[in-house]
Formats: sequence, C-alpha cells, structure tokens
Amino acid sequence: MLEGKNIIVGICGSIAAYKSAMLVRLLVKAGANVQVVMTPDAAEFITPLTLSTLSKNPVHINYFDRSTGEWDNHVALALWGDIFLIAPATANTLAKMANGLCDNLLTAIYLSAKCPVYFAPAMDLDMWKHPATVQNVAKLQAYGNILIPAGTGELASGLYGEGRMAEPEEIVALLSDQLKKKLPLADIKILVTAGPTFEAIDPVRFIGNHSSGKMGFAIADELAHRGADVTLIAGPTSQTLKNPAIKLVNVTTAAEMLEACTHYYPQHTACIMSAAVADYTPVTVAPQKIKKQDAVLNIELTKTTDILKTLGESKRDDQLLIGFALETEKEEEYAVEKLRKKNLDLIILNSMNDEGAGFKGDTNKITIIDKHLQKTIFTLKTKTEVARDICEKVIQLLNP
Repeated sequence: MLEGKNIIVGICGSIAAYKSAMLVRLLVKAGANVQVVMTPDAAEFITPLTLSTLSKNPVHINYFDRSTGEWDNHVALALWGDIFLIAPATANTLAKMANGLCDNLLTAIYLSAKCPVYFAPAMDLDMWKHPATVQNVAKLQAYGNILIPAGTGELASGLYGEGRMAEPEEIVALLSDQLKKKLPLADIKILVTAGPTFEAIDPVRFIGNHSSGKMGFAIADELAHRGADVTLIAGPTSQTLKNPAIKLVNVTTAAEMLEACTHYYPQHTACIMSAAVADYTPVTVAPQKIKKQDAVLNIELTKTTDILKTLGESKRDDQLLIGFALETEKEEEYAVEKLRKKNLDLIILNSMNDEGAGFKGDTNKITIIDKHLQKTIFTLKTKTEVARDICEKVIQLLNP
C-alpha cells in the first residue's frame, strides 16, 4: 500500500525520537519515498545523519541554511507529500499545531500541507492527561488530522501508563490499512488461478502446456494493489509474488486445482480463471520410469473435470466468474460459446494468431466479452497493462 507514496516524517524533541529511525527504515522498505523534517530540539535526541542515511534524502531542520544561503521551501515540501506523519509528536508541537503557531520548519509545513496528516503523540502520563493536551488533540482531530493513539507501558520518567509513542510496526500497519480502505477493491475477496497443470505419466514425465503463469500473477498483483484480498491458486511456474499480502496456494495437477478452486470460491466475491488447465490426464500413472523400448508408446487419457463449468454451476448471484479463452481458430465464436455454457460474467479472449499474444511472452492482446455480448477490443500491451484493463472491468462490474 505504501509503495511509491511520498511521506514526510516529522520528528519532534522527544526521547521517543529513537523509534523514528526504525520507522523511517520500515517506510523505505515498504517502497515509500521519505523526507524527514526535524525540529531543532529533535536533533539533540537523534542525529540528522542517521535519518538522512536511512531515508536516502537530506534531512530538513531550518528555514534557512546560512552556510549555503539556501532557503528550504516549506510550501514545496508540503505539496510534495502524499502523507505527513509526525512521530513523535510532543505536547509542545501539538499545542503549536492546534493553535496555528509556526515558529519552525515542521509547523510551517504542517500549516501548508494539503495531504492527510497523522500524528503519534509521545509524552509522559501527566502531560498526556493534562486538559490542555486533551483539548489540543481534540482540536487537531476536529481539523481532520488523524490520531495514532498513544500506547501504554513504561515511560521515560519511570512511570507506567499511557503516553508512549506507538511502535513503528504499528504505525506502518495503520498507514497501510488507512490507504487500503480508500481503494476501489478494498476488502473484496477475489480468487485467481495461474499457470499450467502437470499431469503425471510416470515419476519423471508429465503432460503439460506452455503457460508461464505471468498473466495470472500480473492480475493477482494488480488486484491486490487496488485493495482486494487475493487468493492465488498457481500451477507449476517460476513466477514469484511481488505482493506478500497475496495468499498463494500451490497445486500441480488439474485435480488439485479443482479441489482448491471448489474449496476457496464460495468464500470469494469473484474468481478470475487464467490458468491453463489440462483437458486430459493419463488414466494410470506408471509407478516407475517408463523405459524406452517399443517404437510406439500409447498412453490412455481421460478428460479432466471442467473447473470453470463446475464453478459456473455453483455460482451465486452475488459472485462474479471470469474465464479465459485462448483460441487458434473461430476465436470469437468459441469464446462466446464458452461464456454461455459455463455461466460466466466475462470471457477474456486471446488468439494465438495475434503476434505477441499467448503463452510465455511479456505481452498479450485481448478482447473482453461480457454476458450481454458487449465486447471491448484492446491493442497489444504488456501483461501488466492487460492486468490493469481486466481489473478496471472487474471494478465496473462490482461497482456499477
């Protein structure tokens, strides 16, 4: 959720400033761009060099650098930020923010900020409970600022109680959750399948196909990026997850994929079946490696269960089911037939006759057909871009 976000981290003069080093590190690790702003007193508790190293950016402290004659433009920095996070926020800084005082760079940026402002208080128990602090916090919340509640525990004074700054891991998790709630697919559970299936002939050989899993993994990643809770059922593939929030279920055979799909689909709002599931599987699997002896080897095959059709038969009115059709002839005719027979909401057609489409490559060319036979034709794009187009269609269907 934080990847690519511009986050201003404001640090005030508190012993809790030591936690800010870990906070900055976690934000950078999550993919955020971080600029640190310190009050002059904060530099007495933790060095700007530490925070500059961790954030990979110069630290901002003063309006004006007398050694260089340069002015630190607080307005430009405020406009840069997607989030302004003040942690730790002392009683002194909270009072200034609540009453519009602006005697340092941090408070100047606060008054100029148009982005959401989060503040994580840090102070002793009696200061936190003082009516003035309580009133200032209430005023800041009334202004639209977001409180990250103070924790309870041992304080720097030796007392035990409320007032300690939230832990860095808690702050990062809260920011991620807040951002996720604003996304179009927030908390919607979506099931995705990807890759091929391998149907064993003997312990070392199998029947498979050329599916790389790239399309399914790209779809799962894009859905998660838009806030969905994604479960990805993947056949044998070398692809790896970019988003650790995606639940990965590994399978090998068509039978295993069927079992996983029928287990997970009832708990999900939508399912996108991009896996290339084998249509046939050997009737028997040799217990030992088959030796090359005869000029001809005959293997008896039997049809696998049609997973897409099985899910379509159990699909509820509140669920979506989306399938893929990779065709080599009569592409649109076969895709529409599949759409109707399998009770799908969308069919995503790609043709092996289109250069750059199909298995293994990094590009694809699709046509999306809905159950009303309205079709949208797309140009050749990267699979990441194709995944975005598919997700836009899913959002339209879920939020008409």
